[in-house]
Amino acid sequence: QGEKLWDALKISAYVFSAGLLMFTALVNSVSWFMQNITLGNFWQTAWLDFYNYMEGDEWTIFLLGAALVPALAFWGFNGILLVADITGKPTFITRYRIQLGKNDPVDTKKLWKAIYTALGNQLFISFPMLVPMFYIMKSWGNTFSEELPTFQWFLVELSIFTVVEEILFYYTHRLVHHPVLYKYIHKKHHEWTAPIGVVSIYAHPIEHIVSNTLPVMTGPMIMGSHIVSISAWFSLALVTTSISHCGYHLPFLPSPEFHDFHHLKFNQCYGVLGVLDFLHGTDRVFRQTKAFERHKVLLGLTPLSESIPESPKKDE
Repeated sequence: QGEKLWDALKISAYVFSAGLLMFTALVNSVSWFMQNITLGNFWQTAWLDFYNYMEGDEWTIFLLGAALVPALAFWGFNGILLVADITGKPTFITRYRIQLGKNDPVDTKKLWKAIYTALGNQLFISFPMLVPMFYIMKSWGNTFSEELPTFQWFLVELSIFTVVEEILFYYTHRLVHHPVLYKYIHKKHHEWTAPIGVVSIYAHPIEHIVSNTLPVMTGPMIMGSHIVSISAWFSLALVTTSISHCGYHLPFLPSPEFHDFHHLKFNQCYGVLGVLDFLHGTDRVFRQTKAFERHKVLLGLTPLSESIPESPKKDE
């Protein structure tokens, strides 16, 4: 038995080491390609042209990069989803609906309320919060450098941003689910038990500050990141949270099943990645459902609601 165990450990160590070497080689190859072929040439030149065109006006550059570009990414992506939510077309999108029969079509009165609230949160909360962030970033001295960060360093930053957001979002999100706070703050966001993309920032102002904005802003402030990294991260964060709320499990995009289940059940799946939910046991119910089986990237065109349908009810 001891020899078998030792042999198993040796084989596991070999497989793990080989896999790690292959993964490292792949990452290094991709990083080299992005740095020397894509980022190192085109993006560096484009950044210098833009920087010179703006005559080094750091505040304007920061406002464009940290506010305008992410806002365009958010509303551009959600504009496509809103067409599907309102008209039910194109069917290529609507056939991937998670909660079948919900928002079909969406309640226009609720929708306009969500849009106005989302715009208000961006204009009167998110954008003003960029003012103190601007001065924090200036104190680092790297944010407006004429030399872009390497692609490898951007990947490191992206990993740190993601971890910081996961920790801050999970615990602030659970905090606003406390009965004392839920009724007055977080209940607004949960008016949508079947969410749509724009609902991702449909929230009480306090929640938008504490749970939506600060977890995303904190990583770049800790790292003293370049404005290009900040712009890319903010845009990615807004599009990702829109996907989590969109109500459609679309092919080749991250699965929204996890957060959609949170809106459906309220007391499950508080985080973004699911790591802290696993550690704290706040995904136990989710893991026993068909939604958990569907919680993966759809690599084909058949909706997962068809290939992994809900189990028939006992009384049927």
